[in-house]
Amino acid sequence: MKITISKENYLKTIAEAEGEGEPVIAATLARWLNVSAPAVTMAIRRLKRDSLIRVRRDGQLSLTTSGRDIANRLLHRHHLIERMLTEIFGMEWYKVHDEAEQLEHAVSADFERRLVEKLGTGEACPHGNRVERDTPQERRNRGWRPLDEVPPESEATVVSVFERDRRLLEYLHGIGIHPGAVVRMLAANYDDTLTLRVGRKPVQLGKSAAGKVWVAFSA
Repeated sequence: MKITISKENYLKTIAEAEGEGEPVIAATLARWLNVSAPAVTMAIRRLKRDSLIRVRRDGQLSLTTSGRDIANRLLHRHHLIERMLTEIFGMEWYKVHDEAEQLEHAVSADFERRLVEKLGTGEACPHGNRVERDTPQERRNRGWRPLDEVPPESEATVVSVFERDRRLLEYLHGIGIHPGAVVRMLAANYDDTLTLRVGRKPVQLGKSAAGKVWVAFSA
């Protein structure tokens, strides 16, 4: 069985969508990968034929043991590359996801071992995300909350940001929101925006965007 870059991308995307708490169906993959419905149908057929995914009667997809092994390998390499780009080469945190998406397919097992030796394991990526599945419920169990749930006049520290939206990352960077940043909720406004204080300045952020930023409340 040949594992192509396309198959790797589909398997990794299933794992990523599961990690965001989404039920994974064909439409989910089309949206996440920005591909057509017929392309997804063909890919699902190949992945099922190769025993890499299961397809329930209601259309929901899940990874088999073999499929998850491949997805986890890609997620691990992606994570290491992001850390390499920031920790060794100093690339801006909001740029490294897109770079890692390209490089993860070209990393050899030997180079991966060397990255582990250099960087170690167990650290979060530059966006604050863990290397494998970390669902919204698991985050809540740790006491984290989405930024849009922070009560007025409360202070919290950004711990994790949804990394698969470059425009969102660039906007958050521009207003000073990144892992480690301390934010204070000032007001939830009638137009579905939030007024926050980041550092010494007030900033505006839409609730939908704030829902993709996870925070831990300050002691």
